[in-house]
Amino acid sequence: MDDTLNTIINGDCIAGMNALPEGSVDLAFADPPFNIGYEYDVYEDKKEHAHYLAWSRDWIAAVHRVLKSDGAFWLAIGDEYAAELKIASQEIGFHCRSWVIWYYTFGVNCKQKFSRSHAHLFHFVKDPQKFTFRADELENRIPSARQLVYKDKRANSTGRLPDDTWILRPQDLDDCFTASEDTWYFPRVAGTFKERAGFHGCQMPEQLLGRIIRFCSHEGELVLDPFSGSATTVAVAKKLGRRHIAFDLSEEYVTHGLARLDAIRVGDRLDGAPDPLSSAPKTGEKPSQKRLKQPSGQRSLFAEPKKVKDR
Repeated sequence: MDDTLNTIINGDCIAGMNALPEGSVDLAFADPPFNIGYEYDVYEDKKEHAHYLAWSRDWIAAVHRVLKSDGAFWLAIGDEYAAELKIASQEIGFHCRSWVIWYYTFGVNCKQKFSRSHAHLFHFVKDPQKFTFRADELENRIPSARQLVYKDKRANSTGRLPDDTWILRPQDLDDCFTASEDTWYFPRVAGTFKERAGFHGCQMPEQLLGRIIRFCSHEGELVLDPFSGSATTVAVAKKLGRRHIAFDLSEEYVTHGLARLDAIRVGDRLDGAPDPLSSAPKTGEKPSQKRLKQPSGQRSLFAEPKKVKDR
């Protein structure tokens, strides 16, 4: 399998995953077509309901086969099939650890229903008793309200785990926290963002993938993406020192994705909003220069605020 690692393969993901050794992948992230009529390069995103569900079961089963016993599977999906694919994943053998809501206020405007402003992120594992979740790593923790708001000396100096609602406000491009909240803000990758790859319309933020990959895998482990698309998963995996493999039906997407991979190096900084390691002001307010003092020798949870550029 070594000759297929650290690359994107042009081909069907089910056949590709079934060709991989069983139990060889540490983490899988899938952002499949939502079956809502989106215009992809070669894939038809408007299958008959039963056909879409049967196909989804097939590729999810392939993920389950190739995943290690202590591995994790993250599934990003829209409202239309979130419930069905959660149930299908559990019937195949996955156990749901978290149902994360990624909320963004600059969503899709709808005329006959409430505007779409969120996506579902399911965190599945094969073994509910043994799985990788690096909860104690400082890079995976955020400041607590006791630290940021109340300056309570009893607060855990290492912060706390994030909530299961990940929030985006598009005006907060370089900020993470307000003075009264400690919820993570994720910028949606809009067309004007520098982060946008340009060749694929549906692009996940690198920081979102960064959180998932940091929590659910270790350096040197193998990350899989069945639907490479804009190649964000493998790009972030490479930056974070993970091995990676992805599949895509589109030769054009694969070509651009490989070029994206070639342009980055292990250790490169993730694009988009910075990691949630600093407090930040509400939009329009001046950033406070005060920062909590850390014990000597301890890595700070709080970075200095960056200037927000006009967009």
